[in-house]
Amino acid sequence: MGKVIAIANQKGGVGKTTTAINLAASLAATEHPTLLMDIDPQANCTSGVGVETDEGDPSVYEVLIGEVEAPDAITTTEMPFLDMMPSHIDLVGAEIEIIDEAQREKLLSAALPPVRRKYDFIVIDCPPSLGLLTLNSLTAADSVLIPVQAEYFALEGLGQLLNTIKIVRQHLNAGLEIEGVLMTMFDTRLRLSNQVADEVRRYFGERVFETIVKRNVRLSEAPSFGKPALLYEASSRGAQNYVALAREILENNAMEVGTAPLRNGEASGETPTPSPPPDDQETLTDAIGERSPESEADSAPSADGLSI
Repeated sequence: MGKVIAIANQKGGVGKTTTAINLAASLAATEHPTLLMDIDPQANCTSGVGVETDEGDPSVYEVLIGEVEAPDAITTTEMPFLDMMPSHIDLVGAEIEIIDEAQREKLLSAALPPVRRKYDFIVIDCPPSLGLLTLNSLTAADSVLIPVQAEYFALEGLGQLLNTIKIVRQHLNAGLEIEGVLMTMFDTRLRLSNQVADEVRRYFGERVFETIVKRNVRLSEAPSFGKPALLYEASSRGAQNYVALAREILENNAMEVGTAPLRNGEASGETPTPSPPPDDQETLTDAIGERSPESEADSAPSADGLSI
């Protein structure tokens, strides 16, 4: 069964879609069959890999409302080992259409089993909200990757997101873990970037990825050409940052890196058989923690207090 990773943060503009596209492409470059799923009505992830959807083409919208099976909504991309389940503007109305459905938070989870058997990784690009679409993604996911922009305002919404993850674990998906926290749009010239990074590390500890995605023009240009950065300019710093992130995720999940040279994305050799995640991974049992105001004032939050 493939591992499902949701890319989530209710704050917009923190690099969710960029991360989803380039992480999925980098995992595919390691010869791990990967599905990129766009559950954001803006469909930027879909266009960002060069997939065009016409009226009537099956998308994640038809999967959620039960009109088509998940495998029928999947299309191939320009990149080997990378497939796409596209989004469509019709997804805007999905939350209203499914509001009266029984088990409405589990519609995506119920649709994914036939797909999970085909892929090593499924990467879900969530919308910038904590509505039903994001809840469906978190309920279907094995883990959540949280992109955090290296700016002060990016920190303010983390508590709300972590509280949502806590609720999802308690009521919908007990196995949901934090895959990691990814610093994005990092500018080494700014003292603020380093201060935000220090604060995130102090809060999340080892759950912060060693990889940092630095500001890079090529990352911004690639979507306009409908390509992941690896296909647009593989030697760019942004592309190599996401290659490093993919390696880190594979190592954290005890999975092999394929023989493909990641620098240019060319694939060769057989697809390695994935190994299960390690059994000793801790889970998010208390995202926020029940700290008194006095204790919050006396000591900074730590990873131990989060139990992640």
